[in-house]
Amino acid sequence: MKKGDFLWLAALSVWVFILVIPFSREIFMEFSGAHPYISGFIKFGILASMGDLLGTRLAKGKYIIPKGVIARAAVWGFIGMMVSLVFTVVMEGIGTAQKLNMLPLEGTKLAQAFFGSAFMNLTFGPMMMAFHRFTDLYIDAIYEKKKNIKLSSLVDKVDWHALVEFSWVKMCTLFWIPAHTFVFMLPKELRVLVSAFLSIALGLLLAIARKEKKNA
Repeated sequence: MKKGDFLWLAALSVWVFILVIPFSREIFMEFSGAHPYISGFIKFGILASMGDLLGTRLAKGKYIIPKGVIARAAVWGFIGMMVSLVFTVVMEGIGTAQKLNMLPLEGTKLAQAFFGSAFMNLTFGPMMMAFHRFTDLYIDAIYEKKKNIKLSSLVDKVDWHALVEFSWVKMCTLFWIPAHTFVFMLPKELRVLVSAFLSIALGLLLAIARKEKKNA
């Protein structure tokens, strides 16, 4: 293990200790409930960025701090705010649909969690992934000092085969739907945090996918 690995694990341990220690966990839960957007921004801004770093570490053998790391973290934070809203909208909406007999198994927590996860990852999920990819490319273009950055040029740069075939079809259906089904079974205050933790697992999966594509 390298120095960077210890630093990364130390940062992860801070989050674990916050959740393990009763006093800090209670404060954390209260803050998350009272300030869902702020807490969502912080959780995703930090943990999803850690997932990106882990993916780079596994793919290239070392940690590389990308240019515009603060801007990228801010984008993740914004996504975290949207996730905080979407989680509530989706779960409340699915519950209402079940009460109106538009969906079956009313009152079954697992069914509501699965329906909510499937609906979210087949609608919001793909758009969120595309949004994140475009913002990444836009930040890259800024730091490459390109002038007159046009949306059409960013569209041309997107690897649509990877985005659709891997991220949308495989990741949304095989990873995120089961993962968010589990997340939606948790208390509301923990859902966004656990989802942010899952972004670390996503970084690992993306790194594996890059290696397989490179070796193919």
